[in-house]
Amino acid sequence: MTSLSPRHTRLAILALALGGFSIGATEFIAMGLLPEIARDLLPDLYATDSAAAIAKAGWLITAYAVGVVVGAPTIAAAAARFPRRSLLIALTLGFTIGSVASAVAPTFELVVVARFVAGLGHGAFFGVAALVAARLMGPEKRGQAVASVLVGLTIASVVGVPSITFLGQHAGWRWAYVVVAALFALTTLAIAAFIPRTEGDPHATIRRELGAFRRPAVWFALLTASLGFGGFFAVYSYVAPLSTEVAGTSSGFVPIVLMVLGLGTTVGILGGGRLADRGAVRAIFLLFGALAVSLTILGLSAHTVPGLLIGVFLVGGSAQALAPAIQTRLMDVAGDSQTIAAAVNHSALNIGNSLGAALGGAVIAAGLGYLAPTWLGLGLCVPGVLFALAGWWVTRRGTVIDQVHTPAPGATAGARIA
Repeated sequence: MTSLSPRHTRLAILALALGGFSIGATEFIAMGLLPEIARDLLPDLYATDSAAAIAKAGWLITAYAVGVVVGAPTIAAAAARFPRRSLLIALTLGFTIGSVASAVAPTFELVVVARFVAGLGHGAFFGVAALVAARLMGPEKRGQAVASVLVGLTIASVVGVPSITFLGQHAGWRWAYVVVAALFALTTLAIAAFIPRTEGDPHATIRRELGAFRRPAVWFALLTASLGFGGFFAVYSYVAPLSTEVAGTSSGFVPIVLMVLGLGTTVGILGGGRLADRGAVRAIFLLFGALAVSLTILGLSAHTVPGLLIGVFLVGGSAQALAPAIQTRLMDVAGDSQTIAAAVNHSALNIGNSLGAALGGAVIAAGLGYLAPTWLGLGLCVPGVLFALAGWWVTRRGTVIDQVHTPAPGATAGARIA
């Protein structure tokens, strides 16, 4: 990669962040449009049981998440040797096609397939974009580079998702996906214009990339991500009833709560990137502590509107600050398998999404109340920290063993260290 001017570098990072913004839009807008989608695609069921129709429409969210989990390791492993700008363009074109298909597919089943296809490139895009951003910004700013890409995702939750959802509610849900397709088309043009040609790894093979999964520290980092974000999504998935049933607000206040939460995630992800550059492992432990404190504050104060707003801001900020720290940690422990390591973090985050939503729903269904997912999230911090400790231990142990078996300077060729 040739040296770029500061202005060109900023434009390149902005193009990558625009991709993150577009992905945030395509991932989350269905959550606010499920009634409209159910009414249009499942009219018979909606007429007899609207709740069942809306629940079935939720398959669109699940289909996208499954696409992320499947696509991240598959595409990253298969395409690690490709030039990275070309790969990013191919991925954004795939998103564009998937979004257009989501907008025009005539049946519910075909829309589900379109959402699965649209999710395939999610993890690979963020993984490759993080590597490109890290190279643009330099090795000493890897955490900030990861955060600069992910911040587009969080800004989407503050600005993009509410505005596109509003459009979909008034003009029809299909128009929401038309707008998302236009965003991806714009991202494709921006990447082509501003991202310099960046070679992939010519020595990469699928076998070598998948070799990351032979490293215990990689698995521990992925488990840390899944459980840490499982706690966050346990709260995020049920923030609407937390607002209306616990804090006693109107349903019209829920978008404000979501916006405050989104602001917290944006602040957190930028701060987490800087903290990760000072040491990813240290950052993970500090941020799990911050997340535990934030969940406790939310659990104790959510019955008041100020307490609810402060709590969701802190939970969003501390949880999302973990994302660049965990991604940096994965890049540290993956050895030569950098592309897949940067991508599978997003598979882990989507597993956390599913885990948090499912467990949060289970404790509510058990009659424990709408605050129960908050305390569940606090409980999930414990195994998250334990897996982070296990990952640190195996890495530390490996370093010590390497030092023990490395001859000291000046030792003879035949010397052995006991």
